[in-house]
Amino acid sequence: MKKLYVGNLPWTTTEEDLNQMFGECGTVESVALITDRETGRSRGFAFVEMDTDGAEKAIEEYNGKDMGGRALRVNEAQDKPRRSGGGGGGGGGGGNRW
Repeated sequence: MKKLYVGNLPWTTTEEDLNQMFGECGTVESVALITDRETGRSRGFAFVEMDTDGAEKAIEEYNGKDMGGRALRVNEAQDKPRRSGGGGGGGGGGGNRW
């Protein structure tokens, strides 16, 4: 099983489009089209999980391929390192400032 990054997608692309397209290369386990939290609109990239042989074929077949006037970027997804700590900037604890 491999996870692929699919970038530079046309805004109109659906998960079904990707499922169908990558299904031509192998067995698709999952498709996650990434959307903007506030607008719900596609952010132009997705992740596709599929069998290893199918993933290799899909990279060869679709990387650089034109889709809706855009050259797709298809490669093996890199695990993003998890952020440590508790987020938010600002420093220190502090007391009240009067």
